[in-house]
Amino acid sequence: MSFDLPLEQMSVADKLATMEALWASLCSKPAIVDSPAWHQEVLADRTKRLESGEAAVHDWSEAKKRLQDLGQ
Repeated sequence: MSFDLPLEQMSVADKLATMEALWASLCSKPAIVDSPAWHQEVLADRTKRLESGEAAVHDWSEAKKRLQDLGQ
């Protein structure tokens, strides 16, 4: 199945809203989405970086606002 979205005409806010709708749909049935094996390695690395203080966590709503502000 193929979809033609007017990506060049969409604002960043519209693109983010589309991504959020897709993500919500995928998350509604997590059992149907298989994670690739390398995801576990990435998660382990990120956990290690968080625990060591090398990385920090940012609130999603703040990160999303920063992305939206970039598109305006």
